[in-house]
Amino acid sequence: MIKYLFRKRRKQVLIDINTQKDFFRQGSGLCVRNAGGILSHIRRMVAWARYKGIPIISICEIINGNGKGDYDYLKVSEGRGKAKYTLLGNHIVFPADDSTYFPVDVLRRHRQVILHNRSGDPFDEPRIERMLGELQAGEFVLIGAGAEGAVEATALGLLHRRKKVTVVVDAVGCQNKGRAKLALRKMKAKGAKLVTTKRLAGVSHLKPVKRLMCRTNSGQGGEKPLEIGAGH
Repeated sequence: MIKYLFRKRRKQVLIDINTQKDFFRQGSGLCVRNAGGILSHIRRMVAWARYKGIPIISICEIINGNGKGDYDYLKVSEGRGKAKYTLLGNHIVFPADDSTYFPVDVLRRHRQVILHNRSGDPFDEPRIERMLGELQAGEFVLIGAGAEGAVEATALGLLHRRKKVTVVVDAVGCQNKGRAKLALRKMKAKGAKLVTTKRLAGVSHLKPVKRLMCRTNSGQGGEKPLEIGAGH
């Protein structure tokens, strides 16, 4: 491990997890239940990070439905591509190839680092484990999908490594609301701070994001954002 790659301590880092079209699109088997309620909050958090000069670490699940991985971001299906408002112009993409390599100045030259993930737990991916394990920051702010999956695994992995974690509950999607609430309670019990977008980033003046409404097995449309003991 080359610790000096990440020796500069940052006040905050935004961790953007699985903000890809398939997780927010009607008809997708991966679509979160509350897509319609959180897209504007996700956009707000990315705009907040851009305005504040806060680096963004984006984790993108790339496993296809047939269980095979596509390790070239440019060849990922259109649905697996990130929503356009979650992409900064100055970004770099790293495939899931079992390497831990990063350029020495990766976080100085790029505002956003996109890391591909082949597992439900991002810390199973060597390059992600290195980045999040060695990166020094006063606070890791988590958004994305899903609360009971990759978001929970990322939060618990960071907390296990003695990192300070904040989860923006109204910018986090879920597929099972009951399991998501339990996951958020577990994160909070382990030391994560739960907040709302308004509490962290203030009121947004952005136009509302077009909602890619998902229908669940129960036939219901997008639900309200999660609310589990977040600050007001």
